[in-house]
Amino acid sequence: MNNQSDKKDENSLKDYFAFGEVFGYFFRKKDPNCKTNFNLRMMHGINKISIIMFLLGIIFVILKNIL
Repeated sequence: MNNQSDKKDENSLKDYFAFGEVFGYFFRKKDPNCKTNFNLRMMHGINKISIIMFLLGIIFVILKNIL
């Protein structure tokens, strides 16, 4: 095998803690050309709530195990 395909298969610790896409989901600009409807806004709102609840749960479990 070549080295490039081996590098892509390996995940580093930095890859696991890359939260750029998560923060981009919360803090992106609205697209003026995109039409939104009520259902789409509610879907994104529920997704944001679920991401926040998941991250709070992970923090709680980590703190519970440490303390």
